[in-house]
Amino acid sequence: MPPGGGVRLHKHPYMEIFIIQEGTATFIVGPSRIQAPAGQIIVVPALTPHRFTAAGARPLRQIDIHVNGQLITDPIEE
Repeated sequence: MPPGGGVRLHKHPYMEIFIIQEGTATFIVGPSRIQAPAGQIIVVPALTPHRFTAAGARPLRQIDIHVNGQLITDPIEE
């Protein structure tokens, strides 16, 4: 994801795991704001609103693990 790019606030009926590989991300997970550098793992519980943005000057590369057999996303922001 390019610097400044991100996803809007949403939730899933299952847990999601993010593994930051390169760059830095700013996550909003429920009421918490988290700066996540390369090497950090973020675990978002089921039904928790969350979003992230690529922070800094470098692109963000991460692995997103949806702990479910099917991708289900409930958007909160349009």
